[in-house]
Amino acid sequence: MKYAIIAIGDELLAGQVTDTNSGSIARMLEPHGWELQHVSVISDSPEAIVAAVNLAFCDVDVVLTTGGLGPTKDDLTKQTLCRIFGGELYENAEVLANVERVVGARGLKLNRLTAAQAMVPTSCTVIQNEVGTAPLMWFERDGKVLVAMPGVPFETKTMMRRAVIGRLVGRFPSADSLQRRVVMVHGMSESAIAEMLVEWEDSLPSYAHLAYLPKPGVVCLRIDGRHTDAAFLGAEMERLHGELIALIPSGNLMAATDVTPEKALLDCLVDRGLTFASAESCTGGMIASRITSLPGASRAFCGGVVAYANEAKTAMLGVDPAMIATHGAVSRQVVEQMAAGALKRFGADIAVATSGIAGPDGGTTEKPVGTVWMAVATAEGTEASVYRFPGSRDRVIDRAATVALLSALTRLQN
Repeated sequence: MKYAIIAIGDELLAGQVTDTNSGSIARMLEPHGWELQHVSVISDSPEAIVAAVNLAFCDVDVVLTTGGLGPTKDDLTKQTLCRIFGGELYENAEVLANVERVVGARGLKLNRLTAAQAMVPTSCTVIQNEVGTAPLMWFERDGKVLVAMPGVPFETKTMMRRAVIGRLVGRFPSADSLQRRVVMVHGMSESAIAEMLVEWEDSLPSYAHLAYLPKPGVVCLRIDGRHTDAAFLGAEMERLHGELIALIPSGNLMAATDVTPEKALLDCLVDRGLTFASAESCTGGMIASRITSLPGASRAFCGGVVAYANEAKTAMLGVDPAMIATHGAVSRQVVEQMAAGALKRFGADIAVATSGIAGPDGGTTEKPVGTVWMAVATAEGTEASVYRFPGSRDRVIDRAATVALLSALTRLQN
C-alpha cells in the first residue's frame, strides 16, 4: 500500500520545530509493507491544506496528516477538512469527556479553548486520543482514507501504535508476509563490508534484499524479505540471517539485532556477569549517561567520573601530575592512567577513559581539534588508541562516546 504524509504547521516551515513525526510513522508502517511516496510540509492555511491533500490523493490511497489540530485560531485543519470531505463541526460528548479526563489527570483546569477540542467534523470517525486532548479523525471518500493526527510527537507515535496501524492494515490488507533480520557491524566501513559480502549478496533469492544503513560508528545490515508464504519466508530469513552472521568477523560483530552500542555493551556485560566504569574528560559524562539511560544498567555499571580539570584527574583518578606536565592531558600516558584509576576506584572488571580536544578552540599542530585519546583497562592490562574525529564540538563528543563504548565491547569480545 502506498501512502503520503502531510505535516502541517508554520513552525515547521520556519525551522522552529523539526518534523520528527514523518520519520516515526514511516518506521512504524514499513514492516507492514507500506510504501511512503512523499512527505509534504505545509503552512497552517486552508489553501495549502486543500492543495496538498488533493495532490496526494492523485498518487496514493491513504494520506496521514499531523499537526494543525490545536485549540488556537491558527489551527485550521478541522475546518479545512470539512471543506474537503463535507460536514460541519459539532461538539462530540465522548471527545469532551476524554478532554476533561486528560486535563484533569494533568492537574489543570479546563478552559474554553481546550474544551473546543471536542468540536469535530460530522464527516469523520473519531479515534479518541488516549494521551492528549486533540482527537484523531478518520475520513473516507471514494475508497481513499485520510487520518488526521495531532502534531505532538509523543501523541502521534503512541496513537499510531495503539489505534491507527491496526485500522489501516485491516482496511488495506496485504497478501505478502514481510520480515526482516538485522546484523550490527562495527570497526568496518560500509564499502569494506560490501566488498566482503559481494558474492553472498549476489546469491540472494529474489524475495530477499540486503540494505546497508550506516550509523555513527556502526553499520546496520538489514535483510528485508517479502513472500506470500509466511512460514517459508520465516525459515528462509533465519537461514540467511545465520549465513550473514557467519560471514562477519567475530571482532566486528556488534549484535545480531538492531541495538545501540551501549545496549550491545550492557548485554555483553550482563551475560558475562561483569561490571563497567568510566572516566571521562572531553565526553563530559556522555558515556555514563548513555549506559544509565538503559533499563537494567545497575546490573553492570558501577559508576563514572567526569574529571575535566587536570586537578580532578589527579585527585579522583590518581593520574600522575608529572605525566600531565610532560605529555599533556590529551595523551596516551594520561588516558591510560585515567582508565586504570577508574578500574581501581570502582572495583570494576572493565573501564574506559577519554581525553581529547572537542573544539572549536584548543587544538595545536600536533593535537588538532577532534583529537581524542581513549583507553580500555581490565585486570589484564590497559590499551589506548588515538582518534581524529571531524566536525563540530557536539559531533566530536558524540563520536568519541560511541567509539569508547565500542572499544569496551571489542575488548570483551576479544
